[in-house]
Amino acid sequence: MAKVTLQSIADRVGVSRMTVSNAFSRPDQLSADLRAKILAAADELGYGGPDPAARALARGRTGSVGLLINGSLSEAFEDAVSAAFLASVSDALSERGLALTLLPASSDQSFVPARDVAVDGALVYICDPAAPDIAWLERRQVPVVVVDHNVDGDVASVNVDDRSGARLAAQHLVDLGHRRVGILTLETDPAAGNYPARERMLGWHDALDPAGAETVVVATPFAPPEAAYDAALGLLDRPDRPTAVLCFSDAFAVATIRAAEALGLTVPADLSVVGFDDSVLAAGSRPPLTTVHQEVPAKGRAAVAAIAEVMSGGRPAPVLLPTSLVVRESTAPPPA
Repeated sequence: MAKVTLQSIADRVGVSRMTVSNAFSRPDQLSADLRAKILAAADELGYGGPDPAARALARGRTGSVGLLINGSLSEAFEDAVSAAFLASVSDALSERGLALTLLPASSDQSFVPARDVAVDGALVYICDPAAPDIAWLERRQVPVVVVDHNVDGDVASVNVDDRSGARLAAQHLVDLGHRRVGILTLETDPAAGNYPARERMLGWHDALDPAGAETVVVATPFAPPEAAYDAALGLLDRPDRPTAVLCFSDAFAVATIRAAEALGLTVPADLSVVGFDDSVLAAGSRPPLTTVHQEVPAKGRAAVAAIAEVMSGGRPAPVLLPTSLVVRESTAPPPA
């Protein structure tokens, strides 16, 4: 069966090849009736649409924005916050006629998405600043916006005010009277970990240190989920267990509540727990989780607006989105 081309459609309708091309790429150049006639003929002939590679070559752009992520794709989709961010980015790009291309970090040098996949721009989402994937984007001179990421130089950025939110969470516990506070996060070293982890650690200590609180920091990897549960068990199963725990995320907080229940502790009568993100896990937790709210959809929209501006040659100002404390039922004064 012969391949259906633009010329095939042009011959069927009785117009030029350029007119058919405009029906797909420049619909404003045609009347609605003529475009409908061309599209109907294309459908009848079984036309598969313009060749994406040829269109990209002709336009000098792919129509796609990459999203570089630090972990695996499965982790990104399983985490409620990352999944919500991906959805908001995809929706915002679609509104601009752009597609989302995921660029997972790769240790296999035979195929490195950040090096090998064609994109018009890229969002770098919570990645190690020293990651070779970022270096590849820089070498290719791909327009970049960093999200939840420390900023160097003139790179456009979209961040959440993690430090302020963490300070609010810790101050809430201090105001309730807690002075033995556990911290469940990604790294025990305040200077280590990703940007949100470092900023949240600083914010917690902004409130805990002036109050003279004793802190115990326990680190756990982001995945698998049971790692946080095991780390929380170790934090709580000790003679001097904390009366409250500040958690890097709502997922860590839910794991801490599960660990407390396994040890016969009641939240919040025996232990107060505070999360971060205000994800779908927070309100559905039992008890409902006190947490720090961040506007994830707004972060996705801001990231897309910023990369669109950078791709157009602009230099958008840094974006810092606010956070707020949401007090629910997982916190109370420490036991007498």
